Amino acid sequence: MADLRRADGPGRSGRPTLAVVGATGAVGTVMLQILSQRADVWGEIRLIASPRSAGRKLAVRGEETEVVALTEEAFDGVDVAMFDVPDEVAERWAPLAASKGAVVVDNSGTFRMDPEVPLVVPEVNPHAVRMRPRGIIANPSCTTLSMIVALGALHAEFGLRELVVSSYQAVSGAGRAGVATLRQQLSLVAGTELGTSPGDVRRAVGDGTGPFPEPVALNVVPWAGSPREDGWSSEELKVRDESRKILGLPALPVAVTCVRVPVITTHSLTVHARFEGEVTVDKAREILATAPGVVLFDNPAAGEFPTPADVVGTDPTWVGRVRRALDDPTALELFVCGDNLRKGSALNTAQIAELVAAELS
Repeated sequence: MADLRRADGPGRSGRPTLAVVGATGAVGTVMLQILSQRADVWGEIRLIASPRSAGRKLAVRGEETEVVALTEEAFDGVDVAMFDVPDEVAERWAPLAASKGAVVVDNSGTFRMDPEVPLVVPEVNPHAVRMRPRGIIANPSCTTLSMIVALGALHAEFGLRELVVSSYQAVSGAGRAGVATLRQQLSLVAGTELGTSPGDVRRAVGDGTGPFPEPVALNVVPWAGSPREDGWSSEELKVRDESRKILGLPALPVAVTCVRVPVITTHSLTVHARFEGEVTVDKAREILATAPGVVLFDNPAAGEFPTPADVVGTDPTWVGRVRRALDDPTALELFVCGDNLRKGSALNTAQIAELVAAELS
């Protein structure tokens, strides 16, 4: 059932009070930019972070706002709390914030597969936002979000039957440590003649592989996440499980291979999608060209298709290389790019929070 427990409503301004938990992190920084760029639906915006960050001042909506420490009292009077914190922090503090009457929008992986927590993409399943018996709404992972808006539009028209995906994931998906590692590795290999013999890149970077199992500079690493059964990674299983939940297809066959590439920000994916009946490229292009949150950028003959260099810093999902499968008239092939820090994390969280704000106002 819907959670409408906050009986006192928004604060004195007539607009809801928002808390940003994890405001000083990589995604939190992008979140503050997004809040300053979008329509202002909030009253007070309270910035919350770990005690070591308390007292810092950050700009939001053109004003300097002081960061307060993450405590129970920090959620007093909060209507909506957006969490961008590690799983263990969300597990402890998100239910506490909800118990104090805030609607929590959580960007960690803690609650995504909880049957009592909706997993929401506003362009695909906005209705799910009201069904939150725990007072928590989950934000999907950045890899899923990089493709699901486009897939949702195609599914609504054609009916998705099977999905095969390969991801090419930017290092910022591993946080600040991932970005720092790539930059350090690039400085170590710059100007050297590498890539001509096995192991030369690894020897150049030494032990500086950071959060990755292999060097990512001048390389691609077919692994993201942590080990799971039968050789799958946690990141691959996220894409499968989250896609099924968002689209309402619990038995959807999904195969995923996640690959880390030497790109700072913006995930890319190749998508092979099979549908219930025969599809045409013209109809698929028409759907994608008019779908909210999607940009169709698809003219290979003119060198036009999305790449991370085109997409970084933008909000939509970009789609190109749209074609029908060679041997299957029911399947489409796509190449998709999405900024993993914007729509892939902060923007989708903000969009969910805005749906809740509209409900509370």
